[in-house]
Amino acid sequence: MTTALYLPEENIDMIAATSVLQQQAADIRTRSINWASYMQSQMISQEDYQVISSLDKSRASFLAQNSTQVVKTMLNLVSHLSKDSTIQYILVLLDDLLQEDRSRVDLFHETSGKMKQCVWGPFLNLLNRQDGFIVNMSSRILAKFACWGHETMPKSDLNFYLQFLKDQLASNSTAYLQEMAQLAKRAQTIIVHSHGQHGKDHHGNQYSPNMVQLQQRHDLANESYREVRTSSAFDQQQDGKCVIPNNEYIQSVARCLQMMLRVDEYRFAFVSVDGISTLIRILSTRVNFQVQYQLIFCLWVLTFNPLLAAKMNKFSVIPILADILSDCAKEKVTRIILAVFRNLIEKPEDSSVAKDHCIAMVQCKVLKQLSILEQRRFDDEDITADVEYLSEKLQNSVQDLSSFDEYATEVRSGRLEWSPVHKSAKFWRENAQRLNEKNYELLRILVHLLETSKDAIILSVACFDIGEYVRHYPRGKHVLEQLGGKQIVMQHLGHEDPNVRYEALLAVQKLMVTLDNHTRIF
Repeated sequence: MTTALYLPEENIDMIAATSVLQQQAADIRTRSINWASYMQSQMISQEDYQVISSLDKSRASFLAQNSTQVVKTMLNLVSHLSKDSTIQYILVLLDDLLQEDRSRVDLFHETSGKMKQCVWGPFLNLLNRQDGFIVNMSSRILAKFACWGHETMPKSDLNFYLQFLKDQLASNSTAYLQEMAQLAKRAQTIIVHSHGQHGKDHHGNQYSPNMVQLQQRHDLANESYREVRTSSAFDQQQDGKCVIPNNEYIQSVARCLQMMLRVDEYRFAFVSVDGISTLIRILSTRVNFQVQYQLIFCLWVLTFNPLLAAKMNKFSVIPILADILSDCAKEKVTRIILAVFRNLIEKPEDSSVAKDHCIAMVQCKVLKQLSILEQRRFDDEDITADVEYLSEKLQNSVQDLSSFDEYATEVRSGRLEWSPVHKSAKFWRENAQRLNEKNYELLRILVHLLETSKDAIILSVACFDIGEYVRHYPRGKHVLEQLGGKQIVMQHLGHEDPNVRYEALLAVQKLMVTLDNHTRIF
């Protein structure tokens, strides 16, 4: 039996009316398939022909009296037919059957079991097809089979399916970003060209266009941009057929994942295929607000598991969501981010983890955003309640916050800045040795940031902190060498940014002073 997080459907934002998948499905329903020709060519049996023909005419009454045979026929047709247009029609019919009555999912499981046929196999195979509609409708049906019945998806199939969803999200988001970049570039080219172009009169003399002509060209550029946008989305023509770019299905892919992650048994499997990192990577790019909402919804349902809620910020969930919250213009996105933050405090069983999450939110300037939200009026009472709850918790955490807690949270966030603790000699005298805690966790993070960050401020602060650590902890130079940090600091002596070069030089000087003192002692 699947353990699902049941929520009102209106809160899940099915987006059925607007998704490309549903628009195409509406067209496919109007098709008429010549089932008689399939029977005459012996591609389907007489029995399957009678069933599918009857379903086309009177679905509800026929299904009620012949449910087992309907299941057999649907699985037979999906497994043995290959023509894209026919498979599309069968998939839409099957999806409609499940959408009308969720209990039919169990009917499929039970009947396929009696037939000794795997219900998952035919649809998993269809995920490898070239046709985007077939792939994504098959994925939608798989999600319903996995979430609406008493039988869970087998582990091997589950890992394959979740990996598929993860890869589809990644590839679709990349395609979406590339298309948006191309649109912006093409529109800019059109506008620049229209403004920069000069004409010639009938004698060949050059002249500059007047304001009316410029306005006409500007209008033409805008119209061309609209045409580019339209054609890129739905009206691309190829061999007389409408071609839907892959990224148009990203909302359908995300919807499947929203369904899957409401079932607790599937959540750890998603984490095991590195799913959270993929969600965060996509959210760190500029995807549209609908995709933002859907992916943050996925994070939200994951946080209902206490173990996952405790581990969530290891994937930098809080900094990424804090950034989105600060730029957010859509109430539904604000609501779901606040819900994630609340779960990150409420759900972990270890109170120290909840405290760390509070500190991380403070570090990411969430309190400032909460104070702004408090000034706004919301129709949704959940937003108001969550704002009040989070404000209280974060204010309390600020009062209990030690300077080292603040420093540790900043380092773990990877977002170093010149906050007061870095320049405090008292802080380093009292706390330098604490960088050794948890197997040198904070020191390792500083070294890693020096190795990977491209941000000049982060590099400057990391160099400074390593210098202070070495200056105030007698064995600091030895530890730093063991971690490979000394060589990395020295590499930044040639950095292009003068502030990074300066802080790296100071850190190296502190290393050398420590070395001289160490030599004198011995």
